[in-house]
Amino acid sequence: MWDFRLSAAIGLMVRTLPFIVLRLVIYFGITLAFVLVTGVGAGIGWGLGAFSQEPGTSETFSLWGGLAGMGITGGVIFFLREYLLYMVKAAHIAVLVELLDGGQLPEGRGQIEHGRKIVSERFAEANVLFALDRIIKGVLRAITGLAQGIAAILPIPGLEPIMRFIRAFLNIAVGYIDEVILAYNIRTRSENPWASARDGLILYGQNYKIMLKNAAWLTLIMYGLAFLVFLVLLAPAGAIAFLIPGGFSAFGILVALLFAWSVKAAVLEPLAITCMMQVYFPAIEGQTPDAEWERKLNTLSKKFRTMGEKASSWVSGRMGRGSTGQADAPTSG
Repeated sequence: MWDFRLSAAIGLMVRTLPFIVLRLVIYFGITLAFVLVTGVGAGIGWGLGAFSQEPGTSETFSLWGGLAGMGITGGVIFFLREYLLYMVKAAHIAVLVELLDGGQLPEGRGQIEHGRKIVSERFAEANVLFALDRIIKGVLRAITGLAQGIAAILPIPGLEPIMRFIRAFLNIAVGYIDEVILAYNIRTRSENPWASARDGLILYGQNYKIMLKNAAWLTLIMYGLAFLVFLVLLAPAGAIAFLIPGGFSAFGILVALLFAWSVKAAVLEPLAITCMMQVYFPAIEGQTPDAEWERKLNTLSKKFRTMGEKASSWVSGRMGRGSTGQADAPTSG
C-alpha cells in the first residue's frame, strides 16, 4: 500500500524532540499573535463604533478592525517565512538526514545549533535556500502535470475532470516532496546546492510514480489527523471567539483551524517529510541522473532551466557575477 515506516518516523520525531518543541513554540506563537492582534483590532473598532449613534456601527467597525488585525499579522508572517525556512525547517531536515544515515547527534539545545550549522555551511545565505525552495516547488508541479498530460491522450470519456481533481490533490501532496529534495541536497554535501538540487529533481522524476503514490497516502493521513485536531480544538476556540468584541461566532472556527494548522506544521509535516525520505533515499540508491529525464525537464520547466543557469554561475559558496541568487518571478512550469 505504502512504502514508508510510520512507527520508525515517529521514533525519529522523538529523537529530534528539541526541534519539535521549537516548532510548536513558533507556530503556536504565530497563532496566538494572530488571535491577539485580531482581538485588539476588533476591540479598537468596537470602541470607535461606540461614538456613533447609528445602530450596528460598533459591530461593523469591530469586523473591520478584526480584519485589519488579520491582515497585519498575515503580512508579518509573510516576511518571516524566509527566516523560518532557513533557521528551523532546513535545520530539522539536516539532523533527520544524519539520523537516517546512522549518525549521532548532540542532545538538547545543541541539536538545534548543530542543524543550523549544517544549513549555514550548505547554503551560505537564507535567500539562496529560499530561492532554491521556490524553484524546486515549481519544477515538482511541472512533473506532477505530466500525469494529466498523459491522461489527455487516453480515449476514456469523462476522464479529464477526474484528472483535474487528481492533479489538484497531487499538487498538495507535492508539498511533502520539495523538502525531501532539500534533504538530498544536504545529504550529498555538494559544494554547489543548485547542481545538487537539480540532480535530486532528475532522480525524483525517474521515480515519480512511487514518490507520488506515497505522497498521496501521506496527504490523506496527515490531513485526516489535522482534521481530528481541529475537531478537538473547536470548543476551546469558540470560547476564545466569544471573548472578542462583536461576538465573532465564525472566528471560533478560524481559531480552531489555525491551531490545527500549528500542530500540522510543527509535528505532522516533519513526520510526513521523514516518511518521504524513507521512500526517496532507498528508491534512488545506486541510480544516477538520467540524461533523458534531464532533457525532458529542460523542455518541461523553465524553472529547471533556471536551476542549470544558477548552478553554472555558482562559485565557491556564492552566486557568480551577474546573478543574485533570488528566485525568479513566477512562471508557468
